[in-house]
Amino acid sequence: MAKVTGFIEHNRKDRQYIDVKQRLKNFKEFTKPLNATELKNQASRCMDCGIPYCHSGCPVNNIIPDWNNLVYEGDFKKAIEVLHSTNNFPEFTGRICPAPCEAACTLNIEDTPVTIKTIECSIVDKAWSNGWIKPEIAQKKINKSIAIIGSGPAGLAAAQQLARIGYKVTVFEKNKKIGGLLRYGIPDFKMEKNLIDRRIDQMRKEGVNFKTSVEVGSDITLTEIKRKFDATLITIGSEEARDLNIPGRNVEGIYPAMDFLPLQNKAVSGEIKNSEIKINAKDKHVVVIGGGDTGSDCIGTSFRQGAKKVTQLEIMPMPPKRENKELTWPYWPHKLRTSSSQEEGAVRDWSVMTKSFKTANGKVKGLECIKLDSSLKPIKNSEFFIKADLVLLAMGFVHPKHDGLISQSKLKKDEKGNLLADTKNYLTSDNSIYAAGDARRGQSLVVWAIREGREAASAIHGHLSS
Repeated sequence: MAKVTGFIEHNRKDRQYIDVKQRLKNFKEFTKPLNATELKNQASRCMDCGIPYCHSGCPVNNIIPDWNNLVYEGDFKKAIEVLHSTNNFPEFTGRICPAPCEAACTLNIEDTPVTIKTIECSIVDKAWSNGWIKPEIAQKKINKSIAIIGSGPAGLAAAQQLARIGYKVTVFEKNKKIGGLLRYGIPDFKMEKNLIDRRIDQMRKEGVNFKTSVEVGSDITLTEIKRKFDATLITIGSEEARDLNIPGRNVEGIYPAMDFLPLQNKAVSGEIKNSEIKINAKDKHVVVIGGGDTGSDCIGTSFRQGAKKVTQLEIMPMPPKRENKELTWPYWPHKLRTSSSQEEGAVRDWSVMTKSFKTANGKVKGLECIKLDSSLKPIKNSEFFIKADLVLLAMGFVHPKHDGLISQSKLKKDEKGNLLADTKNYLTSDNSIYAAGDARRGQSLVVWAIREGREAASAIHGHLSS
């Protein structure tokens, strides 16, 4: 245990943000890290509970009390070893994970959980800055090859694990750069992409072969992949966005979030020019439909592009400001949360259903909406209008895209349209093809994708070495 009285002596203190006016000037990260003294104090608050619920709250089962204690003692080099034992990419999760571990923390019973996410991020950032993170090259090579289709967090975690065992691993990515939605879906102000680049450099040195701008299903068939490799892992994510098929949908100015966000990311990285951002919020009244993380990312991106006004609509009722701990803890609670992007000036409204889009000359001009009651039924005479020049649909994703690769494969799907594979061996209906991450479980968290990638790698190794 870090310090017996730490949680009594020190209040919870988390990272702060750069002022809104300053951070809206660019797409850089704006979180201010804790200093060494503050970090030690926060680590000392870990109670080393008899039953550390943070372990089960964390999808990768991070050994949180252990590295909290090591941070308190100042042994960051040992702390990164413990952290890496369960998580390949803590610099990703330390920035973009919603931290279910903190919801499960015993101190969260009083709304003052240990700042686990901040401590995690500090450990890995210090490890990189001190040069402690090196390629881990397999001493013995295995003469078997594995294809991984998709380079998001599930695919990358699996690739790294398998390469370190000694397999010849090739990752296929349809885009120009590696990273999947980590690179193209998550704005740079939440996670700058040099973090991905240095991991890719590490993995290349560990023996992973990356093939970009190659779409399996068109540039190369799945049949060819199966013929060339001993095993195939599909980690293509869940990219089929939920649409809103109401009157006026098919006009200019209404787009899925993932038609909007990648353009700005590509411009930041230099993959395209700013003038090539075809969907731009500058000087527009923007309406984001959907209250989740993707919707929040649309808000932050719109403000940085220079939107006049951003409104976010959610069909569900406004959650309670505080959960009932007796009913929810240590599980992830349903309660009101406000993201950093929402704090930048978005107007939020709940219990709103969009009935139709108002259009003129082939362009969107606004939304005809109606309020809903707690049963999600329309309330009489509650109709209202919202002006909009740009509407971004961020209502989640239903399953992986079924064209190309999936249609070629004829693999069985579950009732939701995800690839059918269990969490014991991750095998699909084809005994040489595995599936993991959002393609298998549906839309989920980066940390869940890392877990599934690691477990799928273990399953593949077990199958090929038996």
